[in-house]
Amino acid sequence: MKKLIIFFYLITLSALSQEIAIDSMKIENLEEVLVSSVRVKNNIPIAYNNISKKEISNRNLGQDLPILLNFLPNVVTTSDAGAGIGYTGIRIRGINSQSTNVTINGIPYNDAESLGTFWVDLPDFSSSVENLQVQRGIGTSVNGSSAFGASINILTDKISDDPYFENSNSIGSYNTLKNTFRFSTGLINEQFEFSGRLSKIDSDGYIDRASSDLKSYFLQLSYKKNKTLVKFLNFGGHEITYQAWNGIDPETLATDRTYNPSGLYYDLNGEVKFYQNEVDNYKQDHFQLHWSEIINNRITSNLGINLTNGLGYYEQYNENNNQDYITRKWLDNKFLVFNYSLEYEYKKNNIIFGTTYSKYDGDHFGEIIWAQNSDDIEYNDLYYNGNGVKKDFSNFLKYIYQFSDAITIYGDLQLRNITYKTNGDTSNLEDFLIDKSYSFFNPKAGLNFELNKKNRFYFSISKAFREPTRSDFESNSQIKPEELVDIELGWNYKLEKILINANWYYMKYKNQLVLTGEIDDVGTPVRENSGQSYRHGLEIESILNMSNKISINANMSISENKNINYLTSINGEIVNLGDTQISFSPKLVSSIGFRFTPINKLYLSFITKHIGDQFMSNTDSDLSKLDSYTISYFNIVFKLKNTKLFNEVTISAIINNLFNTNYVSNGYHYTYDDTWSIPEQVVTYEGVGYYPQATRNYLLGITFKF
Repeated sequence: MKKLIIFFYLITLSALSQEIAIDSMKIENLEEVLVSSVRVKNNIPIAYNNISKKEISNRNLGQDLPILLNFLPNVVTTSDAGAGIGYTGIRIRGINSQSTNVTINGIPYNDAESLGTFWVDLPDFSSSVENLQVQRGIGTSVNGSSAFGASINILTDKISDDPYFENSNSIGSYNTLKNTFRFSTGLINEQFEFSGRLSKIDSDGYIDRASSDLKSYFLQLSYKKNKTLVKFLNFGGHEITYQAWNGIDPETLATDRTYNPSGLYYDLNGEVKFYQNEVDNYKQDHFQLHWSEIINNRITSNLGINLTNGLGYYEQYNENNNQDYITRKWLDNKFLVFNYSLEYEYKKNNIIFGTTYSKYDGDHFGEIIWAQNSDDIEYNDLYYNGNGVKKDFSNFLKYIYQFSDAITIYGDLQLRNITYKTNGDTSNLEDFLIDKSYSFFNPKAGLNFELNKKNRFYFSISKAFREPTRSDFESNSQIKPEELVDIELGWNYKLEKILINANWYYMKYKNQLVLTGEIDDVGTPVRENSGQSYRHGLEIESILNMSNKISINANMSISENKNINYLTSINGEIVNLGDTQISFSPKLVSSIGFRFTPINKLYLSFITKHIGDQFMSNTDSDLSKLDSYTISYFNIVFKLKNTKLFNEVTISAIINNLFNTNYVSNGYHYTYDDTWSIPEQVVTYEGVGYYPQATRNYLLGITFKF
């Protein structure tokens, strides 16, 4: 491992030590340097989508970023509260969000211990996104944990040359209210800019009591001169959301689909009550420093430093053996990241070297803040207390060689070294002691072939490893890292009015960490190694510009997702079920959208999304089947520029679930063994829970820009 790291450095230094003759000044947008090391361009053999600020802002009326990405190929989204505000999730290629790598300005955003991405901790972050790129499959090497289904690489707001002040307001169903203020000083002395955003979002949620009280901010101080860009960013959020992760059973779904059992207890008279503070209360602050430099017309560099502080708790009312008590499960964590990348580009050669070091330190503890009818539970007892420390050191080297005008060769090598140690206990386990070290080598290679101006073909093969999470170890201390070989074959066809992208993939896994269908006591999905498994499919997307006013966008993903010889326990025996469907992996995901711009001021969009049948378990159990559903959305944006009072006024509206479909996008499946009803016999029973999504609802917004 050490020899390979030294080899990486030697190759990079050798390339950079060549004599450089500066013929002309390299023209490059320094803002893009922040993310250039983790993004791909059109000559790289990877399936991806670029999303601009304009595309995001047309639909940005308060819903979380995953909901705004819902119409990309092979994407399925869900919302605990039902309406896209609060806890939301995204799956790409049927793979859960813990296997999707997310970076913000090249800095890893995934929680280091859980590998999850909690968008609720950054409310209205979409208002500070300049653009983003979604790569499917393993993709290119990125900072942080490996991407196993996709990566989402975000670039935040660019420097504004001109000053502005902007106020955006939204109202909508379920008492949803969003207020956002954005500003910029513009460039002062053509060098300095200070900009920022303040946001407040409130919503009652579609599900009973699934309320959201969300606050966030984004501050940016920038310095730009000639070949130098320095940015200091401070952003974060504070979320208080009423818990809605328990779901409902089939009987309740049929009679009262908005019912929320969270917080239920019985008072002294035996009457049903709901605890009013059954909430998730968490605050997260990010501090980033970036220094991008064009060293000369061949070499650019970027340095990034990040500190993230997080503090919060889950509060729950508990009834157990006639004991009543209220607990808070706390997380107090810090995440330090150091990134550095260097890019060398000359003639046919493009070399990118990147290195990342991160350290996560998280305290997990639980306290009892109230107790009744209990002699052995005392106020302020810490009933568990533990710590987890994770260190991650990675290096990657990318080489793009323009073999000819038609052929580009791509190579990408990454080394990751991870250590993870825990001590103390958890709410479920005493002496939760993990001491693991992993060394992963993740190679990638590919070929891009430009047949002509209309046709491009590409092929890539990649291998990656990914470590288990803290909750994985809580479920099974012997759980193993997952391993993936990803083969991608693509074709792009482009005419003046037509664009077609087709991508075939085959993803072969060893010890894939698949969702079992179960959830733990705080709603986290439980995962297990499934042995041998695979996913393969075809993703097709197209754009037809019928005129400069009308366009049609469509995509369709057809896939097969299988566990091979899946083993499970049924009635006290280990049973081989043969090849089964991987949980939460629909065979068909598609959408079609019509966009109409009758005049420059008016934008209309109608989009329909279809999700095929999927199973919540890996056993092909009929009970665990989620039925297919089709939902439609209508979006309207009207802009007035240079009015008497404002530079721009934008009025926008979205009708979600236009045709009022009753659908469920997520749920859970569990089994339990009955060992007492029949002597010397084990009987396995199963059950399910559902997360219903909102029926027809609307959001209406207006933005004033000075």
